Amino acid sequence: QVQLVESGGGLVQAGGSLRLSCLVSGSIFAIETMAWYRQAPGKQRDLVAHITTRYRTNYADSVKGRFTIFRDDTKNTVYLQMNSLRPEDTAVYYCNAQVVSSGPFTQYWGQGTQVTVSS
Repeated sequence: QVQLVESGGGLVQAGGSLRLSCLVSGSIFAIETMAWYRQAPGKQRDLVAHITTRYRTNYADSVKGRFTIFRDDTKNTVYLQMNSLRPEDTAVYYCNAQVVSSGPFTQYWGQGTQVTVSS
């Protein structure tokens, strides 16, 4: 069994910063691509950023230049540094990881962490 636990969400004023963390634990042989998604009320869940095992990153246009995704494979953790936050960044942020336990990878999701940006 694999668990993803996010932390670091909260309430921040526009222009502020937050850092989200996601710890992957359980039956892990390897972790492939890790990613952050977000879902605002009444909207679909969208990709924010992802990072591969070779540390290649990809970002949604709306967060480029403001958010940075990085991972620490010694800690099985992925982070999302969010700077210059805007009210439109308000959403529940979900961690996603492709985890190899045995055989091909399985995608897992965290429970989500709320980020609220006030104007």
